[in-house]
Amino acid sequence: MIKHNETILVVEDDSQIRNYISYILKQEGFPYFTTGTAQGALSTLVSQRIDVMLLDLGLPDFDGMDVIAKVREWSEMPIIVVSARDQDKEKAAALDAGADDYLCKPFSATELLARIRVSIRHLYKSRREQVQPVLSVGDLSIDLDKHQVFIKAEPLHVTPMEYSLLTLFFKNMGKVLTTQYLIKEVYGIGYGTDTQALRALMAGLRRKIEPIPAKPRYILTEIGVGYRLVDE
Repeated sequence: MIKHNETILVVEDDSQIRNYISYILKQEGFPYFTTGTAQGALSTLVSQRIDVMLLDLGLPDFDGMDVIAKVREWSEMPIIVVSARDQDKEKAAALDAGADDYLCKPFSATELLARIRVSIRHLYKSRREQVQPVLSVGDLSIDLDKHQVFIKAEPLHVTPMEYSLLTLFFKNMGKVLTTQYLIKEVYGIGYGTDTQALRALMAGLRRKIEPIPAKPRYILTEIGVGYRLVDE
């Protein structure tokens, strides 16, 4: 069994699900802590080194959305919501609040571990980004210092707004970015909720970076929620 260095915090009030997740993490070699309350989660976060948090939204003391907001005041650790709330609006709200991923119950051990691995890769890439200005996925790369985009090491002309959009994806590689988050970051907080301009911008960017724009390889659509840059 591989021993992992990354510590997982499981925040789940259902003891059966909490024990199920604990068993999966133990079998996979992850150190972990568990709690059934929001207050217990915050207490553990300030007293222990936690790398990834698995968070249920329906907690007995206060809502998991409040936990996300509180943690985001001081930490960028990956947060994976694990919830029975499977509506698109619920998913989008959690992601907009600062969650990195959303896993609906019921789920398999394989899917849970895959989401954890993606979050850990994102965690380390975020740390490397501080000293590595060039980020890549497949044949697509971006130089954050020179403000340049490349396909197969060849410079690619993009508009300033396309560059801003692509930068957001590279800085959040593997993370689902909601439509409203992208609109706010690219167009400004006063733009509103009209998605037509974003869809047009995305279509133009895909025509430039995707080998087959109709079947995207790099920027995938998360139906009803937003978009995600693949994490290879």
